[in-house]
Amino acid sequence: MILLPAEVAAQTLNASDINEPVVVFDRVQDVSPEILARARFYVPEYLGPADAFAAMAAMPALQVCQLPTAGYEHAVEFVPAGVTLCNAAGVHDASTAELLVGLLLARLRHIDDMARAMSSGTWLTGRFTSLADKHVVIIGFGGVGQAVAARLAAFEVTISPVARRSRVGVHTMADLDRLLPQADAVILTVPLTPDTHHLVNAEFLQQMKRGAVLVNGARGPVVDTHALLAALYEGRVQAVLDVTDPEPLPPNHPLWQAPGVLISPHVGGNSSAFVPRMSALVAAQVRRWQEGAALKHVVMS
Repeated sequence: MILLPAEVAAQTLNASDINEPVVVFDRVQDVSPEILARARFYVPEYLGPADAFAAMAAMPALQVCQLPTAGYEHAVEFVPAGVTLCNAAGVHDASTAELLVGLLLARLRHIDDMARAMSSGTWLTGRFTSLADKHVVIIGFGGVGQAVAARLAAFEVTISPVARRSRVGVHTMADLDRLLPQADAVILTVPLTPDTHHLVNAEFLQQMKRGAVLVNGARGPVVDTHALLAALYEGRVQAVLDVTDPEPLPPNHPLWQAPGVLISPHVGGNSSAFVPRMSALVAAQVRRWQEGAALKHVVMS
């Protein structure tokens, strides 16, 4: 039996020849224990609660959990032994990349300040910073990082990609000491791992060029929030954050009022591109699973 969230079920079923029963749900908590016990392929709801992952404990026949997110650290503790966990690599690349580039442009050109000034009828004019001719360091050069680079190429910038492993044209983390002081913007698209937790700390921020923009499109804990707050209030850096730590950000959190920061509520991948791309991935994964072929994007098995 296959369990699919309603928002991707229709397009998935249209795109794939599925030869076993499919149960469509809005919330997996509403699915009966009898059906959960028969589930063999499961797609949790997108941006669902922890219960969406805890439900796997009631699925003794489960073989595959196909996540709707590229990140998977939040699901690992819930995956039963022997179950293959796949992430949604590629599904969110374009959507996340366009948001990060858009937010970077907004901060550089003070579009966020102009939007706030509209309510008072203030003509906020001036000579603001162009993205053209800037040096952008992208830390994390997987699907999202490469999608960001592809979009930035049209803006006549110098791009320095950084990844965990060296390859042609790509720097490693060891090069950051040299790259950070040169960068006008630093974009984070790394996964959250023990190695990247608080990658951006006080020392990292101190190395950045004064006034440079830190863009976090990765996970909130990749950045030490206390260190970032100190750097923002010192005027050392600016920041664009689609993810924060904590998250959701409480209404009284000092990040909301920090100077030079633009925050969006973790919406990089949550756009109109999600449903068709996720549906296509699920259809392809179900087809492979039924045929006994190797699944794509396996992160744990």
